[in-house]
Amino acid sequence: MSCPGAIRGLLFDKDGTLLDYAASWPPINREAGLLAARGDTALATELLRLGGVDPATGLALPDSVLAIGNTLELAEAWHAGGSPLAFAELVLALDALFQGAVGRMVPVCHLGELFGRLHGNGFVLGIASNDSIAAVTATAAHFGIADKLAFMTGYDSGDGAKPEAGMALAFCAATGLDPAEIAMIGDSRHDMEMGRAAGAGLRIGVLTGAGTRETLEPISDLCLDSISELEIALSQR
Repeated sequence: MSCPGAIRGLLFDKDGTLLDYAASWPPINREAGLLAARGDTALATELLRLGGVDPATGLALPDSVLAIGNTLELAEAWHAGGSPLAFAELVLALDALFQGAVGRMVPVCHLGELFGRLHGNGFVLGIASNDSIAAVTATAAHFGIADKLAFMTGYDSGDGAKPEAGMALAFCAATGLDPAEIAMIGDSRHDMEMGRAAGAGLRIGVLTGAGTRETLEPISDLCLDSISELEIALSQR
């Protein structure tokens, strides 16, 4: 497979795109709620609901703070919602929890094999996440794809945060690609809106996160069950 059409760069979201959200995040969401509540289970339940998560299942609603927000946004919501932790303390604690959970993440497919094929076929690859850059780099290292990536960024990297265009434009600046030459691949409205704001040539939604076909199809060029379908989809364009 050669690079199809004008698309030369693939910029991936992390959680819900590379990592199966339902298989990975529910217990971590619940742990985050307890952390923010300092062990108060009743408060943790309320904070999870405030973040858009069902406390019983740990699953987040599409486009909720816990599904698509960054740590600063989550900490702001939970601090306002009654967390006894100071805002800065809460940000640090949540980032540490999320980074430490990398080893418990479940990939949607064999990421090393997929990224190896994509890289070998000439695609320039990157990750743009509303998680911290520490969590992004830890994820890339854990799943053996760091050497295939030309770019990584998180909400705290200085490139802005989704849904603004900054992360995608930073990918282009770092790789020399034009925005029209990149595809943004993600599981949320924020991913698709970032791609649109940056002028990405292709926006691809995937259904391995909190987003649904109903929320993603209207705002994406393609909507796939997972990135395991990506190579075929790109070859057909």
